[in-house]
Amino acid sequence: MTSVATAISLISRAEAEASSEARALGGAGASTCGADLAKGPWEFDAAEALRGLPAYGPGASVADAAPRSTPRQGQLPQEYREASEDELRARITAAKEALGERVVVLGHFYQRDEVVEHADFVGDSFQLANAALTRPDAEAIVFCGVHFMAETADILSRQDQAVILPNLAAGCSMADMADIDSVEQAWAQLEAVLGTEPDADGRVPVIPVTYMNSSAALKGFCGEHGGIVCTSSNAATVLEWAFERAQRVLFFPDQHLGRNTAKAMGVPLQQMPMWSPRKPLGGNDAATLLESRVILWHGFCSVHKRFTVAQIEQARAEYPGVRVIVHPECPMEVVDAADEYGSTDYIRKAIAGATEPTVFAIGTEVNLVNRLAAEYPQHTVFCLDPVICPCSTMYRIHPGYLAWVLEGLVEGEVRNRIEVPADVAATARVALERMLAARP
Repeated sequence: MTSVATAISLISRAEAEASSEARALGGAGASTCGADLAKGPWEFDAAEALRGLPAYGPGASVADAAPRSTPRQGQLPQEYREASEDELRARITAAKEALGERVVVLGHFYQRDEVVEHADFVGDSFQLANAALTRPDAEAIVFCGVHFMAETADILSRQDQAVILPNLAAGCSMADMADIDSVEQAWAQLEAVLGTEPDADGRVPVIPVTYMNSSAALKGFCGEHGGIVCTSSNAATVLEWAFERAQRVLFFPDQHLGRNTAKAMGVPLQQMPMWSPRKPLGGNDAATLLESRVILWHGFCSVHKRFTVAQIEQARAEYPGVRVIVHPECPMEVVDAADEYGSTDYIRKAIAGATEPTVFAIGTEVNLVNRLAAEYPQHTVFCLDPVICPCSTMYRIHPGYLAWVLEGLVEGEVRNRIEVPADVAATARVALERMLAARP
């Protein structure tokens, strides 16, 4: 079977399995995930080339349509596709040793283990972007994550440092749900309804807040319009900052993080309308927007939306006393049913800090959950979702691509460089610096 035919076969099988699992679990949400995620992402790159359209692959994002603007990854050379895991490990190790302090490798929490083992730093997107700043002698920053993360690293790094994304097709379905054209159109409509004049307290009608999981263009938009960036760990602090300066917030792209955070701060649900970008006024009337406090963009994470209250109930039935912790990108009813919620770093610290053997049911990406289970064997740690559902775009980063870009650096060639235009980087940096200056 040819590589293209193999890719199509893998995609079809994953989609069929997803449908079968959905019927078995009795939930529509389950249909977004295929259990069989291929270890060779180049198979999907080949299938995309044949179809002429980008796709996210058969993982948690199988039901999400990748926009036509999604970057494509060219075919990985055959020697890397056919190399064994041990051979790739040896080649990556040798390349890193040859490069020394000239390169720093960053690995996101959600990366596969065979990539994380080569990372100099492991963390969430913003932790990693900041970690790169601690290596001032590095000529290249290899970011094993997704596209918006590499963009953020490029914004924060020096101009003479090259930021590299091993696989250009490693995007983010959530980040792609809010594009700059749609946000600018929404902003124009909001200004037409809400006006632009501040109130008696000097607060403007609306301020934009973007989650870190967004493009550089959207971070730049926030910088231009008095707005700010947030992470899942500081969203409440950022919303407090925004409410001091504005009567309401336009929050994008993740509706669930915005809703869960604002609800915990006491904002009523009826004052958090959804903005659907393809509808006039986002599907709202003017009165609703005028009464709003937080306008939520219709975006979500394909992995985190899979978690359900039924899964939590099942975990409690099987493990009385279980400690349920979920990510704030999960739907509101799931966050409400959990014992705790927090960022990936919060989840990691909660498990690390437990002094007695504990059963943890975790609602976040399965690679991180499995890694925590192995790291803390005194605890029982498992993923709430019974279907193995990794982030398919994170899985685009494979040791073969990592070896390819590192050996390119050894040969003096920079492959897959991510460069944010200077004008966008300047305004995006403003929004990021506002976030850094905001304190609880």
